[in-house]
Amino acid sequence: MTSSRKPGFPDRKNLLTICLLVVILLMFAYAVFGSRGVLRIFQAEKQKQELQQQLVDLQQQQQQLRNEIERLQKDKTYWEQLARTKLGMVREGELIYHLPDRADDDVEEKRQ
Repeated sequence: MTSSRKPGFPDRKNLLTICLLVVILLMFAYAVFGSRGVLRIFQAEKQKQELQQQLVDLQQQQQQLRNEIERLQKDKTYWEQLARTKLGMVREGELIYHLPDRADDDVEEKRQ
């Protein structure tokens, strides 16, 4: 008995198995690398966590600014403190002494 198959050609069962494997591999590749694949989900989750952290940071900054506004509206001593530190203002009759830094003294001693 001779086989009706031609040499070099796979039979129908093998061809179907190969096609099925190719389809499964393509589906797996799409599930991993596709637009809604596993890798994309991990990236989206990481981005979500980063955005949540940014939101927390911005909320903290917003609360600090609200506290600053409230303090500026109600606390006159805070105004005075800001005027002294940021603007270099003094009260009438106060004397200001400017002392050189230690690093400046060391530089001048080395020059001499």
